Amino acid sequence: MFSDASVPFLTTVGLILWVVLYRLEIAKCLQLSKFVAVCSASRPLSQAVDDIYNLAHLHEVASALSEMICHDGASNWPPRASHNHGTWPAALQGYKLIYLELADLLPASPASLDDGSNRIAIDKFRERIVELLKQHVDVAAVLSLLKQVEYEKGTMSGEVHNAFYCCIAWCRHAYRWGIVPVVKVAQKETVVDLPPELIYPWDYLQRYFGCTSQSSNVMSGLILNFDAQGHHIFKANSGLSKEIMSAEEEFARIFRDIEESALPIYQDMVRAILAISNENKRACLHHLARIQLQLRPILSIYYDRMHDQKIPRSAWLSHVQGFLAWGTGYRDKLTGEFVKFDGLSGNQILLFQALDAFLGMDSYLSIENLEQNVPMRQREFCDMLRKHSIRDRLSELNSEDDAIEILEGFDRIVKRLRTAGSRTLPHDCWKIDAQCGSGPELTVTG
Repeated sequence: MFSDASVPFLTTVGLILWVVLYRLEIAKCLQLSKFVAVCSASRPLSQAVDDIYNLAHLHEVASALSEMICHDGASNWPPRASHNHGTWPAALQGYKLIYLELADLLPASPASLDDGSNRIAIDKFRERIVELLKQHVDVAAVLSLLKQVEYEKGTMSGEVHNAFYCCIAWCRHAYRWGIVPVVKVAQKETVVDLPPELIYPWDYLQRYFGCTSQSSNVMSGLILNFDAQGHHIFKANSGLSKEIMSAEEEFARIFRDIEESALPIYQDMVRAILAISNENKRACLHHLARIQLQLRPILSIYYDRMHDQKIPRSAWLSHVQGFLAWGTGYRDKLTGEFVKFDGLSGNQILLFQALDAFLGMDSYLSIENLEQNVPMRQREFCDMLRKHSIRDRLSELNSEDDAIEILEGFDRIVKRLRTAGSRTLPHDCWKIDAQCGSGPELTVTG
């Protein structure tokens, strides 16, 4: 298993289990047992989406979730991406072809610790990207298309938006690092001037999704990096050992699978809030019980798959985490302040943001970090969950006994979860650090 210091990624679950153990609720043991049969039968994801859409007019939390699924997910969750670039507008098709051509040039095997050689290799790689972009991408055509897409709804489908978002994110990270595993000379850079072909579409996409970072996030870097058939698309370690390539893909799949498992939980969060708004204690307890049972297999996504047999620590440290970091920024012209972007982080996962909000807890990310890295509609969904937290509504119930029962119930759900995943981990969530690289300088921060 990874050590606590090496895998702060796992800690969000541990933190949630530890904190909410003393704060929350669900049905009494006898009541819970009556729900198990119902809760264990999973609802098809398409039915869950339909149900959420049907609830949208009843409550603003349902409306926020519906809007998130429609916009960010292309009417699916987890979000769907159309990676068949032949279906993309012609002006955008060159981007994926360029990345696929360059992917084999990214990995350095064996990795070099010579700064001079690495500087030459990075500059050469960046020059090749610029050359291919000039050959295969017409900036004027891209700008014209994106302007049309921005002001004429329906010009480009959500699936294509999502795939293109992922593609540009990976092209930008390839330019940012130039070599995998990332090396010291790249880590020391504070500002990287990207070519306009990678700036203009990124600016548009970040407006579309409502983020401000120069770097990718969990959505653009990992969750959207799969097609409808589940194939892993963009890779940073092409041609390297099976162990390294498998670690890269498995790591991304963990994030994807978490969100796939999360949709029914979001659905039950909404229905629990609707139930408490109508003072329907039984319905509220039912949906809280469902959340409990559906959280348990999500824990296994971590504990059964995030270990050396699935993702060897040596491969993850050197060849996966560094590429997904960023570590550069810009000097604000108005304030003179340097704004730095760290990159992709496990604490951006929507499920954990939503759990904190649903349980009435403050977000562990700053407002600035949220605005940089978490898509706007996902933030709005969490805002609505927090605004309508069940814990804050208990005093409004007509019966004090009902409120106590719900509070006692929350205790039981957390105790059961703590039993299922009793490994308590440090507070800080898994994080990708731009200072991580190859060789003896390799570190992990949390």
